[in-house]
Formats: sequence, C-alpha cells, structure tokens
Amino acid sequence: RIAPMKLAILPLLKKDGLPEIARELMNDCKPHFHCFYEEKDAIGKRYRRMDAIGTPFCVTIDHQTKEDRTVTIRYRDDMRQERVPMSSVREMVAKMIGS
Repeated sequence: RIAPMKLAILPLLKKDGLPEIARELMNDCKPHFHCFYEEKDAIGKRYRRMDAIGTPFCVTIDHQTKEDRTVTIRYRDDMRQERVPMSSVREMVAKMIGS
C-alpha cells in the first residue's frame, strides 16, 4: 500500500502500435492511482526496475493485445503472471490496492 507507483504500463516494443495502446491504458488508469509508463530497455530490465522501487503491478502490452485486447499483468510479490482483459485492469488494480 505504501508503494509510490501502483502500476507500471510496459509496451513490449516501441513500435507496431504497442505504445499507443499502452498510452490508452495509461490514460484510463492515471486519474485513479499513480502509474508509470516505460518503454526503454528490455522487458526483463523494466520488470527489475519496477520491482526495485516496489511497484506492485506491471502490465505488458504485446502483439496479442492488438488481437484480443488482453494484457499480461505481473504481480510483484509472487511474480505470477496472468492474461486479463485490458478493460478490467483499472478496476482490478484499484480493488487490489484498496482504493
């Protein structure tokens, strides 16, 4: 609950329309809790950076997102990952952080 950033939004690549989809999710979530958008470096480095500052959730936007509007959400505490509809991310994270 005390992590400054609650959610990191990470497009897998800096091309193919993935950053635009990621910014769309960012615009949906940002009014509700602190979010961070990051597109530089490999995805593993970005995960490690977010873990280091205590960000509890990372959402990855990839090519499958373009096909079916689902994203991968990664949980910091157990590093578990699951595929969820992009439209449910804001509500899901808000519920888990208790806001």
